[in-house]
Amino acid sequence: MIFDSTWEFKDVNTKYATHGFHNYPATMIPQIANKLIAEYGISAKTLFDPYCGTGTSLVEANLRGINAIGTDINPLARLISESKTTIIEQQTVDLYIKEFNDYLFQYRYGFKKKDLIFNKFQNIDYWFAQYVQEDLEIIKRFIEALNDKSIRSFFEVAFSQTIRDCSWTRNDEFKLYRMPADKMKTFHPNVFETMENILAKNRLGLLDYANRKQNQSQSIIYDFNTVDEIPTNIIPQSSIDLIVTSPPYGDSRTTVAYGQFSRLTCQWLGINNANKIDTTLMGGRQETSIKQFKSDTLNQNIEAVSNIDRKRALEVVSFYTDYDNSIRNISEIVKSGGYVCYVVSNRCVKGITMETDLITKDFFENYGFKYLDTFRRRIANKRMPRQNSPTGKSGEKRTLMNYESIVIMKKR
Repeated sequence: MIFDSTWEFKDVNTKYATHGFHNYPATMIPQIANKLIAEYGISAKTLFDPYCGTGTSLVEANLRGINAIGTDINPLARLISESKTTIIEQQTVDLYIKEFNDYLFQYRYGFKKKDLIFNKFQNIDYWFAQYVQEDLEIIKRFIEALNDKSIRSFFEVAFSQTIRDCSWTRNDEFKLYRMPADKMKTFHPNVFETMENILAKNRLGLLDYANRKQNQSQSIIYDFNTVDEIPTNIIPQSSIDLIVTSPPYGDSRTTVAYGQFSRLTCQWLGINNANKIDTTLMGGRQETSIKQFKSDTLNQNIEAVSNIDRKRALEVVSFYTDYDNSIRNISEIVKSGGYVCYVVSNRCVKGITMETDLITKDFFENYGFKYLDTFRRRIANKRMPRQNSPTGKSGEKRTLMNYESIVIMKKR
């Protein structure tokens, strides 16, 4: 396997502009999106990201003066990407931050807390100390009183990161795991200060984004699932010049648990069905039989897994069924001559490497695309799971997803 060092971007700043607004698992680093747009979107007018996450490719498109459309079924991802691509005047941001700081002053030393009454969600006491709950509720009440949508989103994103930073979750994990008891005893976050620091940081990021952004390009984010459809009233067929995206690596239950990562924020913000996000994401709907795909590589991978564990093979079938359906729908909206750039990683299932780079190539070729190239990069600066248990037995670990493949296709 030959790696292309020009795609590795070691020791670079990945948090410039609004990219540092909020932590999120398995995000594409902005330098990759930027390079792809520069090389394949020279004359592009519209970019689409079908699994936009927190909007890395959308931000980069806007910075280059290209309009962008994104979709994601995770409400936290949509909230972050909308905030990251929305410019707010500096004077307005500063006014609301000052108002917030003044609001917190009356609570700094416990005044008025005795009158605080709020509704608790399930397991809130498991994840948050009592004083943290109280301080988060105070912040939440300020946000709920905000009428300006863009300002409210800006504060909600900072609130979401504060929730995670001040909870008992292990922040080095994607899934919800509580920190060890000994660490909990010494963990005493200052909730107000945390929120204020995040707001100050994000304010600088927003100003940087506004200064870098070209012309009046904008992003629009939707919640439709490309596995099911791409509404033609939103994106007509043959209307997209460029796709730059990083699709899920597998179903959320066994790879990157986006829903679990988002759950606490969704519960605090009152988003319904916060605990069911992972089941609605790609691969969340279980197939009951092994099927044949129009990809010899995938069929061979599935057969190898099935010989070891049929149940896990069915989970693989479920994911790639959704993946294929999504690619089919995406293929219809790309213009003739348009480019598709997929940043994928080959995960390991029961010791078998799922060759998603080759599978992606096969799927797009089935829908009228020409294969151009694959660039491979070592992952040096992306929050990714580095090991899993391929046998399912405790303590048996295997290194995985330490490199990415960037698959380039062109619509015939």
